[in-house]
Amino acid sequence: MRRALSTIALAMLFAWPVAASAASQDAPESETAGVNHVGLTVKDLTASTAFFTEALGWRRAGGDADYPANFVTNGDAFVTLWAVQDSANQVDFNRKANVGLHHLAITVTSFTALDALYVRIKDWPGVVIEFAPEPAYGGPAKHMMIREPSGNRLEFVHRPPRGK
Repeated sequence: MRRALSTIALAMLFAWPVAASAASQDAPESETAGVNHVGLTVKDLTASTAFFTEALGWRRAGGDADYPANFVTNGDAFVTLWAVQDSANQVDFNRKANVGLHHLAITVTSFTALDALYVRIKDWPGVVIEFAPEPAYGGPAKHMMIREPSGNRLEFVHRPPRGK
């Protein structure tokens, strides 16, 4: 079942540029220019920040002690990590039952980097591996899915350039 749903999702993801191109011929010009940042609510701000900065090699780019929140970036993507306000009554996200962010997909630079990332994080405290690196729907892309220490689903993907 996971494979069937994943196949549908990937087909939609990789068909999007073609569909977007066709749709843009009839649609008015967009006034938006991309995703500015993604905000994730986390149950353990310290652990999630350490995962992004130490396991993934991102850097802190500020924060808000009053919220509290930490901001992290890899230079291309920007993620805000917001601490849940009432951890005693927090409710874990269920991707099949809740409306919200299903997962955040992060591009990895190569297949070698994806495999090295898996080795580095598979035993990271609080990380749950949903599946190790595997071909995405027959390839050529390869991906893995994890839950970071606060339970947010992260997908890591490498898709080689066409023709390689």
